[in-house]
Amino acid sequence: SAISIIPQVPTLFSATLRYNLDPFEKRADDELWKGVERVELKQSGVALDTVVNESGANFSAGQKQLICLARAIVRKNKILVMDEATANVDQHTDSLIQTTIRQAFKDCTVITIAHRINTIIDCDRVLVMDHGQAVEFGPPHELLGQKDGHFAQMVEQTGPTMSSKLRKQAKESYNQKRPVESQKSD
Repeated sequence: SAISIIPQVPTLFSATLRYNLDPFEKRADDELWKGVERVELKQSGVALDTVVNESGANFSAGQKQLICLARAIVRKNKILVMDEATANVDQHTDSLIQTTIRQAFKDCTVITIAHRINTIIDCDRVLVMDHGQAVEFGPPHELLGQKDGHFAQMVEQTGPTMSSKLRKQAKESYNQKRPVESQKSD
């Protein structure tokens, strides 16, 4: 009950949107609406009494993930686990999810399991796994400084343009999170 999980394949119940957002019926409607608005689902014309068909068949893959994200927002847990949550959504929805997570969960622990480097490049720390073993751990910008490191090699494999963009994002994020006086040596 202290952790919210958004899996690659969203878990939705054959019930109302209200029930999918708050299955334990602990939240007021205005809190549920705030979650729906935060993930921009209100514009799609849904209501709290909208019926969610089995496995969310009446919603797109992106909308299903947004419902799961709204549920996590409504629950207000301090730990969020995302397991490839944006792997099957379009670019707009991916961007919306990433932005919403960075805003709504900025004071929470967010554990992201991802293959897309751009989804984790601005994280505080990255744990790089290889064949089930932890091989690197640290801020992305610092890991990129290890030229022969696993993370640096993965970024290089994205190609020169994307690699440059990712390195820039990692550095900007790293510098924003550090005190100003420690940035002078960069």
